[in-house]
Formats: sequence, structure tokens, C-alpha cells
Amino acid sequence: MSNLIFTRRSCRKYTTDVPSEEAINKVIEAGLYAPSGHNQQSWLIIAVLNKGVQQRLRKVNAEIWGKSMDPFYGAPVILIVLADKSKKTYLNDGSLVLGNMMLEAHELGLASCWINRAKETFQREEWQEWLRTIGVNPEVYEGIGHLALGYADGPLPAPLPRKPGKVLWVK
Repeated sequence: MSNLIFTRRSCRKYTTDVPSEEAINKVIEAGLYAPSGHNQQSWLIIAVLNKGVQQRLRKVNAEIWGKSMDPFYGAPVILIVLADKSKKTYLNDGSLVLGNMMLEAHELGLASCWINRAKETFQREEWQEWLRTIGVNPEVYEGIGHLALGYADGPLPAPLPRKPGKVLWVK
């Protein structure tokens, strides 16, 4: 099994350094190669580097979460994963995209963290309107998750032991 799986950790503190466009594209490409039900590729990835849009995303996500902190932990890049909700496996497909992107980010020496509340964000009228302005039909796509992406500001946490009793064998 790949060492990436054992060593990848979520990052909750980023430097302000923005990864290169080439590195961001590699992370996105890994997401595009995630498996999907019947190869429908129901996802859509939106790369947000615009500071104004990021600030708005940080604000709405914190509001939905009920916290006053930055839910993206200062990450300089936010990748949004949406999926076509008419496809039966859209939630699974989008989740696999996020998983692939986290592993590729780790491979490239980048840090990442899956940030929830995308569904709630893109159910709001102001964000549905924003999607329309960038050419995305909010009636088709549902928010799956965000990926905070950048360089870790300090060491990542050590892996915690796996909880016992999480595997059953039926022979």
C-alpha cells in the first residue's frame, strides 16, 4: 500500500505562499481521474484563487458552522467540488475526487484539508447566483466539499492509532 495513505494528514494552519499553477493543476487532474459510478464523471471542480471570493466563502462557511474562525485555516487556495445530483452516485463520485486530490497534494509536498458545508453554502441564493455568473447551473450541481490547499505552516500531526473493531471478516 502506498505510504501516502499512511502519512497524509489534514492541515489546519497554512502559510500565505500560493502553490504554482502547475502544482494546483496536478492536484485537480488527480481529482479528475477519480473513479465514478458507470464512469459518469459527475463532478465539477472550481479552483478559487480570487481573494474576494475566498473571503466570502470563509465567511459563509463559518456562519453555517456557527464558528467565528476561518474554517479554511488560512489556505491560499480553495478547490470546490460539486457534482451532478441527477446521477445516482454523485455524492460518492465527488468524495472520491476529494480523496484523490488530497493524496496528490501530499505527493507534491502540499498540505490539504477537506472542508465540509459545501452543500449548505451552494443551497443559498447568493451562492447559486455566483454559480450562474461563472456558468454553472445550481439546479444541476450540489456542493460536495471544499479542499483547502497550500503549504503547511509547521509540522502536520502524527497519525493516531486506528480504532479497534473496524473490520469484520465473514468467511
